[in-house]
Amino acid sequence: MKNPVEFLDFNFLNVLDILLVAIFSYYVYKLLKGTTAINIIVGIIILFAIYKITLALELKIFSSMLGGILGAGVVGLMIVFQQEIRKFLLMMGSANFTNKRNFLKQLKFLKSEIHTDTDVESIVNVCLKMSKDKTGALIVLERTNNLDFVMHTGDRMNAEVNIPLIESIFYKNSPLHDGAIIIKDNIVKATRIVLPISTKVMPKRFGLRHKAAIGITEKTDALCLVVSEETGKISYVVDGEFIMFENESNLIEKIRFDLS
Repeated sequence: MKNPVEFLDFNFLNVLDILLVAIFSYYVYKLLKGTTAINIIVGIIILFAIYKITLALELKIFSSMLGGILGAGVVGLMIVFQQEIRKFLLMMGSANFTNKRNFLKQLKFLKSEIHTDTDVESIVNVCLKMSKDKTGALIVLERTNNLDFVMHTGDRMNAEVNIPLIESIFYKNSPLHDGAIIIKDNIVKATRIVLPISTKVMPKRFGLRHKAAIGITEKTDALCLVVSEETGKISYVVDGEFIMFENESNLIEKIRFDLS
């Protein structure tokens, strides 16, 4: 029989191993937070726990069946999580490793030190104003995934967010009103951005702005606000899906939560 003290014999590598697993698990959770994928992950963890219990109880037939399911499920998981895997690889591929501060920021390390609160209330209020006038608008809020790969399609701006600025950008006679704007850390980084269009089949009432919002949120973890030029309706898009909201306050709350 093993000495119980042996189980407490931790060395540096054991501590490092646990720390790396904890960090990896945390960032996987942050990546999947707010998506249906998190429910699938919970289901897999429960199934794996049952599998381990059946092994311990020596239920050979049941444990072999569960083992086969878990073993064959790797390919299935890659299919189910293809959007999330794509976002993670895009985030890593677009990271600027030569700039330590930007790289850490992209991974959301040291968040409290370098994060600047976005003025979500002003952004929603200007969307409400444009909604009344049926002024079309497409606003992209950058999160952890770097959007430089689309930013070069437009014009750089670097101006602090405020209602008159966004109104003037999307004013129908403004030379900047076509395309999207990208906001990062309460700064309008660029205007007239051309976004990738989603290939998803959508109802005819949705135009190019909505397809572009779906497209960029399918490929990255960005958030999008769309104001329809035809109906004036405001749409909130996350992870390639339209998110329902009850009113202005509820929308502000949802965006703040998603940005956190």
